Amino acid sequence: MISQFQESLILPRTFQSVAMDTTYEDVLEHIDSGIMLFDEDGVLTFANKQMFGILELPRLAIMGCTITHLLANIQLNRFKKKQMLRGYREMVQKGKPNYEFADEYGRYWRVSLHSGEQMKGSYLFTFKEISDYKLIEQTAYQNDSLAMLGKLSASIAHEIRNPLTAIRGFIQLLHPHLHQLGKEEYAKIILAEIDRANDIIHEFLTSSKPSAPQIGLVPVAALLKEVVLLTESEALMKGCQINLQPLQGDLIISGDAKQMKQVVLNMIRNAMEAITERGDDLVGKIEVGARRDGAEVRIFISDNGKGMDICTLDRLFNPFFTTKENGTGLGLSVSDRIIKNHGGCISVSSRVNEGTRFVISLPLIQ
Repeated sequence: MISQFQESLILPRTFQSVAMDTTYEDVLEHIDSGIMLFDEDGVLTFANKQMFGILELPRLAIMGCTITHLLANIQLNRFKKKQMLRGYREMVQKGKPNYEFADEYGRYWRVSLHSGEQMKGSYLFTFKEISDYKLIEQTAYQNDSLAMLGKLSASIAHEIRNPLTAIRGFIQLLHPHLHQLGKEEYAKIILAEIDRANDIIHEFLTSSKPSAPQIGLVPVAALLKEVVLLTESEALMKGCQINLQPLQGDLIISGDAKQMKQVVLNMIRNAMEAITERGDDLVGKIEVGARRDGAEVRIFISDNGKGMDICTLDRLFNPFFTTKENGTGLGLSVSDRIIKNHGGCISVSSRVNEGTRFVISLPLIQ
C-alpha cells in the first residue's frame, strides 16, 4: 500500500495556481538552495530559479506537474530522472528525511523533505549543494589515512627490510651454484621480487612522509622532454603513442626535479595502463604538454584510455585506493602530496570509455 501523498505525487492532476505572499516568494527566489513545493494533491505549485537551474528545465516545463509528468518530460536527461526516482524511493517510500547524490558534473547535493502538520498537507523539497563539505570530509579522511600510514610504515619498514637484505645476500651467494644447475632464472626472479617488495616499502614511507623537496630551478620543457624520452619505448611496447606538444622555453618552476619527474612518470604510466585496460583495437594516444596561465604553469597529461566514473574520481587520491589488480593505491596519493608541497595542485577530468586528463598547476618563477 502506498500513502495518500505517494499516490498524489504519481497520479496526474489539474494544476491550479496557488497565490503566495510576494515577499516570501522573492526571498525563496534568491536563496542558494533549490526548492520544490508540492501541494496535498501532489502538484508542483512552486519552484525557485535555482531549482530550474538544477533540473536544466524552463519554468513552464515543470509547473503544475506531478512526479510522473516530470519523469516523462523528454527535456529532463536520463541521469536526473534516475536520481529523482532514487530520491523518491528513499524519502517518500522509505521515509528518510535526507538523500545525497553526485550529479553528472561531479557536484554533491543533499535533498531534504519537509512535511507534516506545519506544512498543512504540502511537501517541501530543498536541494542544497554540499560539494565544499564533501571536499573537507575527503581531506580529513586523507589526513587520517596518512597519519595511520605513517605509524604503520615506521613500525614495519625496519622489521621487513632486514630479512629481505639477508635473503638477497644469500641468493647472490647461491647464484653461481644455480648457474651450474641451469636454474639461474630462479635467482633472477627471487631478486626481482625482493626489489619489488623493497619498492613497496619505499612507497609506504614516501606516502607517510615525503622527503623535503631539494629546491632548484626546473625548466618545464626539459622536464617533460626527459620524461617522454624515458617512457617512449615502454609506450610503443604497449601500443601507445606519446605526443609531446610544442613547449615554451621560458616556463620555469621552483622545485625538486626528481620529485617532479616522479609525478609526471607516474601519470604517464597510469595513462598507458588505462589504454591497455580498454581492451579494444583503438590506437592509444597520450598527449603531454604545458602552457602558461597567468602566474602559473599548467602541465597536462591526457589519454584516450578506459576513463573513470564519478565514484572512482572521488576516491582517486585516497591512500590505498586502487583499481589495479597489483596496485598499492599509493602512486597518486604520493603525487598529490608532492605537488601540494610545491605550492600547486592536481585536477582531473574523465569520462568512461573516452579518456582522462590530468592537469598539474604550479607557480612559475617570474
